[in-house]
Amino acid sequence: MSLKAKAVVARTLGAPAAVEEIVVEPPRHGELTIRMSACGVCHSDLSATNGTIGCPLPLVLGHEGAGVVSQVGAGVTEFRAGDKVITSFVSMCGHCGYCQSGRPQLCVQSLQALYTLPDGTVRTHDASVAALNVFCGCGVMAEYATLHADSVIKINAEIPLDRAALLACGVMTGIGAVTNTARVTPGSVAVVFGCGGVGLNAIQGCALAGARMIVAVDLSAENLALALRLGATHTFSARQENLPKALFKLTGGADFAFDCVGVGKVAEQAWNVLRRGGMAVIVGIAAPQETITLSAQKVAISEKVLAGSYFGSARPQHDVPRLIGLYRAGKLRLDELITRRYPIDEAPQALADLGRGGPGRGVIMFDAA
Repeated sequence: MSLKAKAVVARTLGAPAAVEEIVVEPPRHGELTIRMSACGVCHSDLSATNGTIGCPLPLVLGHEGAGVVSQVGAGVTEFRAGDKVITSFVSMCGHCGYCQSGRPQLCVQSLQALYTLPDGTVRTHDASVAALNVFCGCGVMAEYATLHADSVIKINAEIPLDRAALLACGVMTGIGAVTNTARVTPGSVAVVFGCGGVGLNAIQGCALAGARMIVAVDLSAENLALALRLGATHTFSARQENLPKALFKLTGGADFAFDCVGVGKVAEQAWNVLRRGGMAVIVGIAAPQETITLSAQKVAISEKVLAGSYFGSARPQHDVPRLIGLYRAGKLRLDELITRRYPIDEAPQALADLGRGGPGRGVIMFDAA
């Protein structure tokens, strides 16, 4: 049967999202319904409300979530009611060439689930029975959500669900960019531009990979202070004049640089701090009009690499258990990432706080799990 649930809905581009009561339909074939426990407040959600990420409105926000399966649809055999799960904002079919070749983050099906379920429909509507799109095929900033099973990952180990939710985007994206995309090597030098939810995890990833120098770059002194707690060896204000030159002088040329902001100019700065043969990785999602200008000659003679990283180039079924293991061993810091928890009714405040900047990750809590 259908369920009533509070959810965070964006209806007008550029206007604040609001909490509404919506209706969540039961799962169809290949789907399941989750009682959400926690949802991270990510810049991508904010980007969907201001047009940086183009999604048709109205839209239920939320893609970084964790909860408990409450109902499974026909044909679902790998999940059952009571399973603890996290969501995946990339729908992974498991059968296409990308999935079969170990690159499920590029799954063709994910392009069909940017704001609906993979079949092009949704299980959410408002009181007037008008359909509500769901961000990244998830829409989990809600008390209940019905997703396709291809967008859900089971958690077999014990971990608090507010911490587990962070694995669904920020942690996986940041650490994966380091370990999967760039494959940072022990003893290397890394520079991370942007110390928000993703950048802080890129810093953690560099520390886990054994980088000897990890330089955190941000506008916020609070963010830089948290970066030091999570593994950065040096901090740099993004307001520094001639920033790439100053960073190059400090590092002697970085082996790896990560743009976790999503701005063309920052990507260029990441490129310019590299030594010859280094790699710059664009992790942040930029607005469509953002561009990068590089010298074609310098690209050739420097052998620098410019790469993109989507969802941390992750193989979630493999990477999630590994990350949980690192957390349980005390090597991955998740507790420190959560700097504020909000009840669902305060979700608009959570998004406003995110827009103003601040350290760590805000998390919306739906229950005490």
